[in-house]
Amino acid sequence: MAEAGLAANKEVVRRFFETFSSGDVPAILDAMADDGGWWVSGRLDGMSGRYDKASFGPLLAGATQIYKDGCLRIEPKRMIAEGDHVAVEAEGRAELLDGRVYTPHYHFLVEVRGGRVQEVREYMDTQHAKEIFFA
Repeated sequence: MAEAGLAANKEVVRRFFETFSSGDVPAILDAMADDGGWWVSGRLDGMSGRYDKASFGPLLAGATQIYKDGCLRIEPKRMIAEGDHVAVEAEGRAELLDGRVYTPHYHFLVEVRGGRVQEVREYMDTQHAKEIFFA
Protein backbone atom coordinates (compact mmCIF):
# COMPACT_ATOMS: atom_id res chain seq x y z
CA MET A 1 0.00 0.00 0.00
CA ALA A 2 1.32 3.44 -0.91
CA GLU A 3 2.31 5.86 1.84
CA ALA A 4 -0.71 8.06 1.00
CA GLY A 5 -3.05 5.12 1.62
CA LEU A 6 -1.42 4.40 4.97
CA ALA A 7 -1.75 8.05 5.98
CA ALA A 8 -5.41 8.01 4.90
CA ASN A 9 -6.08 4.93 7.04
CA LYS A 10 -4.44 6.60 10.04
CA GLU A 11 -6.65 9.65 9.47
CA VAL A 12 -9.78 7.46 9.38
CA VAL A 13 -8.74 5.98 12.72
CA ARG A 14 -7.88 9.37 14.23
CA ARG A 15 -11.31 10.72 13.22
CA PHE A 16 -12.99 7.56 14.51
CA PHE A 17 -11.52 7.96 17.99
CA GLU A 18 -12.42 11.65 17.92
CA THR A 19 -16.02 10.65 17.18
CA PHE A 20 -15.88 7.87 19.78
CA SER A 21 -14.76 10.43 22.36
CA SER A 22 -17.89 12.49 21.72
CA GLY A 23 -20.16 9.79 23.14
CA ASP A 24 -22.46 10.16 20.10
CA VAL A 25 -23.40 6.50 19.68
CA PRO A 26 -25.18 6.87 16.29
CA ALA A 27 -22.15 8.75 14.87
CA ILE A 28 -19.77 6.11 16.25
CA LEU A 29 -21.78 3.33 14.63
CA ASP A 30 -22.05 5.29 11.38
CA ALA A 31 -18.23 5.38 11.18
CA MET A 32 -18.18 1.58 11.23
CA ALA A 33 -18.80 -0.70 8.26
CA ASP A 34 -22.26 -2.29 8.24
CA ASP A 35 -20.72 -5.73 8.75
CA GLY A 36 -18.07 -4.39 11.13
CA GLY A 37 -17.38 -5.40 14.67
CA TRP A 38 -15.50 -4.82 17.90
CA TRP A 39 -13.62 -7.41 19.95
CA VAL A 40 -12.59 -6.83 23.59
CA SER A 41 -9.79 -8.85 25.19
CA GLY A 42 -10.05 -10.79 28.40
CA ARG A 43 -12.69 -12.86 30.15
CA LEU A 44 -14.91 -10.22 31.72
CA ASP A 45 -18.55 -11.27 31.52
CA GLY A 46 -20.56 -8.45 30.01
CA MET A 47 -17.55 -6.84 28.34
CA SER A 48 -15.07 -9.26 26.72
CA GLY A 49 -15.76 -10.95 23.41
CA ARG A 50 -16.84 -9.93 19.93
CA TYR A 51 -19.71 -7.61 19.17
CA ASP A 52 -21.17 -7.06 15.75
CA LYS A 53 -22.27 -3.54 14.93
CA ALA A 54 -25.86 -4.19 16.05
CA SER A 55 -24.83 -5.47 19.49
CA PHE A 56 -22.06 -2.91 19.98
CA GLY A 57 -24.54 0.01 19.96
CA PRO A 58 -26.41 -1.05 23.12
CA LEU A 59 -23.10 -1.72 24.89
CA LEU A 60 -21.92 1.81 24.07
CA ALA A 61 -25.26 3.38 24.97
CA GLY A 62 -25.23 1.68 28.36
CA ALA A 63 -21.68 2.79 29.07
CA THR A 64 -22.35 6.42 28.18
CA GLN A 65 -25.09 6.50 30.84
CA ILE A 66 -22.59 6.02 33.68
CA TYR A 67 -20.10 8.67 32.55
CA LYS A 68 -20.46 12.16 34.02
CA ASP A 69 -19.86 13.78 30.62
CA GLY A 70 -21.59 10.99 28.69
CA CYS A 71 -18.40 9.78 27.06
CA LEU A 72 -15.12 7.94 27.38
CA ARG A 73 -12.41 10.06 25.80
CA ILE A 74 -9.78 8.04 23.95
CA GLU A 75 -6.60 9.83 22.93
CA PRO A 76 -4.35 8.05 20.43
CA LYS A 77 -0.69 8.52 21.40
CA ARG A 78 1.00 6.59 18.59
CA MET A 79 -0.21 4.98 15.38
CA ILE A 80 1.53 2.61 13.00
CA ALA A 81 -0.12 1.62 9.72
CA GLU A 82 0.54 -1.42 7.58
CA GLY A 83 -1.77 -2.48 4.77
CA ASP A 84 -5.37 -2.02 5.88
CA HIS A 85 -4.52 -2.18 9.60
CA VAL A 86 -3.62 0.61 12.02
CA ALA A 87 -2.07 -0.19 15.40
CA VAL A 88 -2.93 2.42 18.03
CA GLU A 89 -1.48 3.01 21.48
CA ALA A 90 -4.01 5.12 23.37
CA GLU A 91 -5.08 6.43 26.75
CA GLY A 92 -8.64 6.91 27.91
CA ARG A 93 -10.34 8.94 30.59
CA ALA A 94 -13.87 9.16 31.92
CA GLU A 95 -15.28 10.34 35.22
CA LEU A 96 -18.16 8.20 36.40
CA LEU A 97 -21.32 9.58 37.97
CA ASP A 98 -20.15 8.26 41.35
CA GLY A 99 -16.90 10.26 41.12
CA ARG A 100 -14.55 7.40 40.29
CA VAL A 101 -12.25 7.93 37.32
CA TYR A 102 -11.62 5.34 34.62
CA THR A 103 -8.15 5.79 33.09
CA PRO A 104 -7.47 2.84 30.80
CA HIS A 105 -4.38 2.27 28.68
CA TYR A 106 -5.16 0.64 25.36
CA HIS A 107 -3.76 -1.03 22.33
CA PHE A 108 -6.18 -1.16 19.41
CA LEU A 109 -5.69 -2.95 16.13
CA VAL A 110 -8.09 -1.32 13.70
CA GLU A 111 -8.91 -2.66 10.25
CA VAL A 112 -9.95 0.03 7.78
CA ARG A 113 -11.88 -0.80 4.61
CA GLY A 114 -13.40 1.67 2.19
CA GLY A 115 -12.75 4.63 4.48
CA ARG A 116 -14.66 3.08 7.40
CA VAL A 117 -13.73 1.05 10.44
CA GLN A 118 -14.24 -2.61 9.62
CA GLU A 119 -13.02 -4.26 12.81
CA VAL A 120 -11.48 -3.17 16.11
CA ARG A 121 -9.49 -5.42 18.42
CA GLU A 122 -9.23 -3.80 21.86
CA TYR A 123 -6.56 -4.79 24.36
CA MET A 124 -6.77 -3.16 27.78
CA ASP A 125 -6.16 -3.56 31.51
CA THR A 126 -9.06 -5.86 32.30
CA GLN A 127 -8.39 -5.69 36.04
CA HIS A 128 -8.90 -1.91 36.02
CA ALA A 129 -12.10 -2.34 33.98
CA LYS A 130 -13.34 -4.97 36.43
CA GLU A 131 -12.65 -2.69 39.41
CA ILE A 132 -14.48 0.23 37.79
CA PHE A 133 -17.43 -1.46 36.09
CA PHE A 134 -18.03 -4.67 38.02
CA ALA A 135 -16.97 -4.01 41.63
